[in-house]
Amino acid sequence: MKKLERSLSLSSVIAISLGGMLGSGIFVLPGLAAAQTGPSVWLAYLIAAFCILPAALSKSELATAMPSSGGTYVYIERAFGPLFGTISGLGLWLSMLLKSSFALVGFGAYMLVLIDLDESYIKYIALVFLAFIFVLNITGAKKVGKVQLYIVTISVLFLIGLSFFGLQNINPDFLTPFLTEGDKGLLYTIAFVYISYSGVTKVAAIAEEIKNPSKNLPLSMLASLVLITAIYVVVSFVLVSNIPVPELATDIKPIFTLADKLGGYTVGIIAAVVGVITLISTANAGVLAASRFPFAMSRDSLLPEFMSRVSEKFKTPVITIAITCVGMMLVIVFLDVVKIAKLASAFKVMMFISVNMSVIILRETSAQWYKPKYKSPLYPWIQIFGIITGFLLLFYLGLVPFLAIGAIFLLGAVIYAFSNKEVTRTGVLKKYGHRPALYLFYTKKKQEEIETKRTEEVDKNLDGSLNPDAGVVVPLLGNEQSAEMLVEMASAINKKDTIQAVNITEVPNQTFLDAFMKDDPKIISLERRISGLSKSKNINVDFEAVVTHELSDTIDQLGSQTNCDWLVMGWNGRAHSGILVSNPIGWLLTNIKSDFALFKDNGVRYISKVLLALRPGRKDKNFLAVAERICAFYGAELTLLHVVSDQTSDEETTAIRKKSQKLISKIKTKSEVQILKNNDSIETISSQSAGYDLLILGTPQKDNWISVLFGTGKDKFTEKSACSVLRLTMKD
Repeated sequence: MKKLERSLSLSSVIAISLGGMLGSGIFVLPGLAAAQTGPSVWLAYLIAAFCILPAALSKSELATAMPSSGGTYVYIERAFGPLFGTISGLGLWLSMLLKSSFALVGFGAYMLVLIDLDESYIKYIALVFLAFIFVLNITGAKKVGKVQLYIVTISVLFLIGLSFFGLQNINPDFLTPFLTEGDKGLLYTIAFVYISYSGVTKVAAIAEEIKNPSKNLPLSMLASLVLITAIYVVVSFVLVSNIPVPELATDIKPIFTLADKLGGYTVGIIAAVVGVITLISTANAGVLAASRFPFAMSRDSLLPEFMSRVSEKFKTPVITIAITCVGMMLVIVFLDVVKIAKLASAFKVMMFISVNMSVIILRETSAQWYKPKYKSPLYPWIQIFGIITGFLLLFYLGLVPFLAIGAIFLLGAVIYAFSNKEVTRTGVLKKYGHRPALYLFYTKKKQEEIETKRTEEVDKNLDGSLNPDAGVVVPLLGNEQSAEMLVEMASAINKKDTIQAVNITEVPNQTFLDAFMKDDPKIISLERRISGLSKSKNINVDFEAVVTHELSDTIDQLGSQTNCDWLVMGWNGRAHSGILVSNPIGWLLTNIKSDFALFKDNGVRYISKVLLALRPGRKDKNFLAVAERICAFYGAELTLLHVVSDQTSDEETTAIRKKSQKLISKIKTKSEVQILKNNDSIETISSQSAGYDLLILGTPQKDNWISVLFGTGKDKFTEKSACSVLRLTMKD
């Protein structure tokens, strides 16, 4: 697979990001925004920047994890699945389409200054240049990247100069009352200007072309956000302090009005020229970006196949460009500028809410392929802040944007319903989400169909290469502290002769499995080391390497194809993740058919003392049998520990001791029984673990609803243990 050259420097990336925001956000919107809140419009821009910050950080993380994936649509689809991917693709397309339409209307207003026509011609001029942009995009002459830096530089320098003179001519009388429409008006305006900042995340789509993306991508987003916020705040303040709000309220060319007032007609003409080149560049880039969303969705079989056709002559997606331009034409003709801005902001808010949710889902499920080089700080609080503020802003935008978003959800669901026969991909939420949270995402019948197709894919991938007589299967995911120690522990648990070790590499659904070769140096090294372990420890280990789209499905099939007694995996101590999602470990705990062992390797390499901590129960014999095999393998001593409450009577304690001594009397391993009274079992067992090399615990097959709803996702026994930990799940 060919990779793009990483040629974009930090300054270039900042310029691209600024270029996506300098258009309608400052050349058109401030006057309309001031009409809603008065002189406080600059504060609305400032608060909106803080609301956009979580999405910028989240998208930086997503882009460094998926640098070649193509943007927000794919991020959301991988997290939520193709249904929500369809909805998000439509939302992103409409958001970009609306923003570009808004820029063209503003462009028309500035053009009228230059050609001296009546304002009634604004929409006609916008439509004429829309046709021009259509031709540019079709022919491929759309690439204005070489001049983007110059356009951004000219715009920024002009706005800085204009602001410098404007700050020297402030009229304090124009700044009162500060909140003309109260708090409600301010909140509405924050939501209204939200679209102004959408370009800050646009550079995520070109992450593969950025030098040192793990550093430069988040840095460029933050730097451009700070710079554009400073420009928006200062310029909007200069506007309301030099021009009365009633005069600005209907003005869609406010920069010309300001320049004309401060510097006269000549300076106004210069402002109009700067506005024209900036806005036409914004609109052109918007058509380019918007047309790619339905194009990508068509390639993913979510829209009709003809929409992914590329012109043989021009090498451009002619059909999606045409559809986008027709949509823009309808918007320009039938919607006024305020409605265009409101709808554009609403769709963008919805997408950024989804971006923040995507980070939470991908982090909490611990998807193997999700390895961002940059991780958002203050996780998950910064994402939660972005989600909450997003819904709050949607509320203040009013009923029409809500209805429009609802219509997009409905349309996306209908499109997906007619297209999903060819789609077998699933998002990680659909795979690992708790079912009560997912009723809207799938039906039982459809889920069964998808599971069948995925099982067929997994079976084909494994290709009957596994040893059917293996007693234990060891999936190796690449995050083990020591793969050799994990295999060794599996050998200690094993009742049969053979162990099957399988290195599993999970890749996103959109990646072809054939793109990954099994002759990877790391896999070769791993196979060599496990072969050496097999010889030195005299254990029978078979090794295979597979690539898959579905980690948990593949692990599940490993058990089915080998008829193994045990599945043994490395573990970080995390079993569940909360009310919406659980990681693959949580899914496997409730779905695999074999017994399940999770090994938390704390670096202990000499095992001579084993602590088995159990609550008295019917499976004690089974747990004890496993502990006996481990002790026999290592030549270790065993302590059977029971922690009972302080309220436990002496009679009850004696009964537990007698029962436990009877159990251990039947094993050959040197062993003893220890009973401790303490209401805090976690601290007691953790304290005792300091005197042992391995702690063995039993774990329930399913989490109760309280742990799911209120649990932290961390196993506290494992987290606090001073030695390595082995958690055993014995199936009924």
